[in-house]
Amino acid sequence: MTGANFIGYKRSALGSATFQTIDPVTGNNLEVSFTEATIEEVDLSIALAQSCFSVFASTTLVDRAQFLNTIADEIESLGDFLIDRYCNESGLGLQRAIAERTRTVDQLRAFAKEVVKGDWLDVSIDLVETGFSPKRIDIRRMMKGIGPVVVFGAGNFPLAYSTAGGDTASALAAGCPVIVKVHPSHAGTNELVATAIVTAARKTGMPEGVFSSINSHGFDHGQYLVQHPDVKAVGFTGSFSGGMALYKLAALREEPIPVFAEMGSLNPVIVLRDVVEFNTEKVTDLLAESVTADAGQFCTKPGLIFVEEDRKRTFEKLLGQKITAKVAKVMLSPQMCQRYESLRNDALARSGELHYASEGKGLNVGSNTLAVINADQFLANPEWNQEVFGPFSLLVHCNSSDDIQRCLDVLHGQLTCSLFSEDYDRAFYMRLVSRFEEMAGRIIWNGVPTGVAVCGAMTHGGPYPATTDPRFTAVGPESIRRFLRPVTFQNFPDELLPPALQNLNTLGIRRRINGHFTVENVSVC
Repeated sequence: MTGANFIGYKRSALGSATFQTIDPVTGNNLEVSFTEATIEEVDLSIALAQSCFSVFASTTLVDRAQFLNTIADEIESLGDFLIDRYCNESGLGLQRAIAERTRTVDQLRAFAKEVVKGDWLDVSIDLVETGFSPKRIDIRRMMKGIGPVVVFGAGNFPLAYSTAGGDTASALAAGCPVIVKVHPSHAGTNELVATAIVTAARKTGMPEGVFSSINSHGFDHGQYLVQHPDVKAVGFTGSFSGGMALYKLAALREEPIPVFAEMGSLNPVIVLRDVVEFNTEKVTDLLAESVTADAGQFCTKPGLIFVEEDRKRTFEKLLGQKITAKVAKVMLSPQMCQRYESLRNDALARSGELHYASEGKGLNVGSNTLAVINADQFLANPEWNQEVFGPFSLLVHCNSSDDIQRCLDVLHGQLTCSLFSEDYDRAFYMRLVSRFEEMAGRIIWNGVPTGVAVCGAMTHGGPYPATTDPRFTAVGPESIRRFLRPVTFQNFPDELLPPALQNLNTLGIRRRINGHFTVENVSVC
């Protein structure tokens, strides 16, 4: 590692400001100083992205898929060096590091397959038909990349949501050059992955500027990138305040652009009376693990649990005991731990004396905590709608299904909602599910929300304030649609049309012709 930026194919370190990453376990600075990009370097990265956009967007689907597959190969070739740096910068364990690397390369390869299939092109052709009055003309439509995309590295996923993560993979799959704004806590991990991407771009003949990486320790570079007129979209995973700041900047531009920000969630869980009476052991095991896994630093952590329970409070006590019995873990950074402890202490002050908490022994260790209130307390204070990012959850005692319904009615948009129940009361369940559909992108039956599968049916998104645009998912092949826009060609000669729209379907992709889906029986070139 050199600590330099990647401006296109070249390493560049023209600036004088530097920073180091921190090992959250020891509190010590790690080796290698990272040079913050100058504005001139940022401008050059954007200029390269803009100049190469049309060339990259015109690459064949097979060549683009090869690029994505080669990135995955190059990341794997980094071996233990990447894993060690990941663990040192994040405080996360070896198995988590390996699992996240696997997820990262798997989703790159999944996008490669999706690119070649071509369904995402959404080709629609309406041919001339003489039986209509007036006569219908030849109209053909397909999707194309929106332009250069800025991706912000995520603090809680140094690989899967950062440099070569889902936002970058889906933007590249769409034919959009990417400029990554590095997360300062994981700059070393970023540089290694950025090296893999640039190496893959060279090997597969991609145009220079298809990828750049900008080092920055503060907010100025991110604001500048979002406001630059040649940037056409933004991908962000992080805090509500950070996501909304970028969203507002983008909206105030002379040419507003979309910001696809995933900003967190309480992920409410409903536990009905029949589960409390007959399945407490299993459900409390699941919830305790989900709340505390990796110090509760998942955007899908269950941060709010509504329990329909009698006065014995068996479920509450067992869950509290299991949460506090879990080993408290190091958080991602000193800043993250300080923020967690502040929000946790505020929540405990609001809830009163009833809570369960382990003592977080050691540097930057978050205290596993379950606070307990009743439905009336929850409804009386809107501050309970604020996420506490870390190993914390709030349990709300509800005396009846009416209490649950009243509490759900005041909740904002969420990534997920979960329901634990065995006794099927269709009428009540349909009311709950109807409310869940309004407020969340994913609904879980008798399961916890942590563990987001990368597949076509996954929705990782939801209504505001969970995200800035509930129409899209940030995970899975469907996330490519965030970085596309439709273009229609009218009355064009066949030889001037893009290959996907020509009469002979040489790409072998599915197309909608005069309203009917078809795939011509030709070999894929």
